[in-house]
Amino acid sequence: MSYEHGVMERALQMVYNATGNDTYYTYLKTGVDNLISPTGALLDYNLTYYTLDDIRLGPEFLYLYLNTGQIKYKTAAETLRLQIQSQPRNEEGGMWHRSTYRNQMWLDGQYMTLPFYAQWMQLFDAKNGSGWADITQQFLLLEEHVRNETTGLLKHGYDGGKSAVWADPVTGSAPLVWDRALGWYLMALVDVLDYFPCGCANFEVLKGYFVRAAAAVKAATDPETGAWWLVMSQEYVGAPGNYIESSGSAMFVYAFLKGVRLGYLPRAEYLPVAKKAYGYLVGNCVVDKGNGVYDWEGTVQVGSLGSKGDYAYYISVPKRTNDLKGIGPFIYASVEFEML
Repeated sequence: MSYEHGVMERALQMVYNATGNDTYYTYLKTGVDNLISPTGALLDYNLTYYTLDDIRLGPEFLYLYLNTGQIKYKTAAETLRLQIQSQPRNEEGGMWHRSTYRNQMWLDGQYMTLPFYAQWMQLFDAKNGSGWADITQQFLLLEEHVRNETTGLLKHGYDGGKSAVWADPVTGSAPLVWDRALGWYLMALVDVLDYFPCGCANFEVLKGYFVRAAAAVKAATDPETGAWWLVMSQEYVGAPGNYIESSGSAMFVYAFLKGVRLGYLPRAEYLPVAKKAYGYLVGNCVVDKGNGVYDWEGTVQVGSLGSKGDYAYYISVPKRTNDLKGIGPFIYASVEFEML
């Protein structure tokens, strides 16, 4: 099981929902069935590793449960829900990104975990106010610890114990804004809102976080390409080694288009930005190989705070062709684009 698999399975789900083409549903279901036993036990999954990444597959278990009624999918989803419940936390109640990253919260982990957590709550535990509050608390802690008050952009994560080599001694924050981490975060917010009780106080809080973060991302758009830099911290925009990165850019386009469609973001302000960025991605990152085959380019392979978290680290990571972390969000954005 991997979060990359979960990202791509969601893309297949969105395309199937949009087209009704059974090929996509069959491929999705086959991929998920390969990960669980006939009774819903997770295969090749370490229950004591406690990584938020692999919880990303939870929404696909719930999707198949709702579509088939087969209890094995609910059983698999319940295992991941229990993983969230058992996840180590820092003193403020923030879930560690992984058991090996003590006290660290990363923006990435919110997309991996919280849309599934919120969907589970909506389906099975909607009256549990503490669950909704817990989800809100995860976002709140990151807003408090890593948001740059000047630009509004959120840095990659923070260490509640302030012991990581990259941690700010006062806030615990990582030093830089990495585009894909912020992309995960923006997608987490706009997707979580699908499940929160509409009109409740926490819904409005999270909507406010989304609108504020979207405005900061829009302000950071590269004026020439319309897309976004790998390292978005102002001092490194255009610096040697930095480049326009495709996965984070696709995530921002998806979040903007969905935010416009649902009325969270003003259409006149955000639609032109999303369209320009989408045009850049189609023109520069989708490469026609002939015979109906396309490659996806420009996606950085990884970005981890298990590093020094400095500029030299981020630009040293190679790009990977056809990386699912880029293909998946581009498909998300494409489905939203077709819905315009």
